[in-house]
Amino acid sequence: PVLRLLEAQLQEQRREHEEEMEALKNQMDLMQEELEKQQQAFLQTLQLSPEVQVEFGLQQEITRLTNENLDLKELLEKLEKNEKKLKKQLKIYMKKVQDFEASQTTVPVERTPHERNMQVAVQRKEKDFQGMLEYYKEDEPLLIRNLIT
Repeated sequence: PVLRLLEAQLQEQRREHEEEMEALKNQMDLMQEELEKQQQAFLQTLQLSPEVQVEFGLQQEITRLTNENLDLKELLEKLEKNEKKLKKQLKIYMKKVQDFEASQTTVPVERTPHERNMQVAVQRKEKDFQGMLEYYKEDEPLLIRNLIT
């Protein structure tokens, strides 16, 4: 039984290795084709006049910079979106702090230690609250299904 198990594991590893080798071989073939295309383009570029070579180089650099610019614009949009989200959260937290401070000024100072501990517990419970929907953990699959449909 142990020998069969080891033999099966060895065959499985061999199969995985062969699949990995095949994938790497395919990847290498694709890279070889790309290299050949680049070499042909390079040789064609060398046959062009110096002025055309410069123009071709400039076109390639313009293409590269354009792609880089588009990537940077996309990154900027993501960062701006994140900044708006964070500003919105900051406003919400500032409002909560102001509400909390306002509630503290209206609360009488002569509280017993027990009452203060209860208030702290309630405040901590509110801080754990996330989202706008309250539900029981058991109802989560039903809620998700209803949201999807």
